[in-house]
Amino acid sequence: MKTRVEEAIARHDKGYNCAQAVACTYADLVGMDERTLFRATEALGFGMGCMEGTCGAVSGACVLAGLKNSTGCLEKPNSKASSYKLSKEIMTRFKSMNSSVICKDLKGVETGRVLRSCPDCIRDAAKLAEEVLFD
Repeated sequence: MKTRVEEAIARHDKGYNCAQAVACTYADLVGMDERTLFRATEALGFGMGCMEGTCGAVSGACVLAGLKNSTGCLEKPNSKASSYKLSKEIMTRFKSMNSSVICKDLKGVETGRVLRSCPDCIRDAAKLAEEVLFD
């Protein structure tokens, strides 16, 4: 697959939040239209709206993990464990790369030391989505 990392950055530059930028870049690969995925991930940006939560970029990659892996079986949910495994791999690798998955820590809100910029978090999360989910 040709990398789409810079497409995710272009979406962010256009005004998409970090979660939207990552998730919407791969909408076609998970069988979802971009507008619906844009809406579904809107509240995940800015560390789930308050910088206190998980980085939006890595959250967007985890949303993709569920969309890519879930069987969608409502009567007997049977794909949670394998989706959690994918999500855990994305989260673990992101944290290893950046020392945290928490937005305010990445932005250095309390320490004054920025660990990673939003564009770089988007690049990392998009690259991980490609490697873990779409390789």
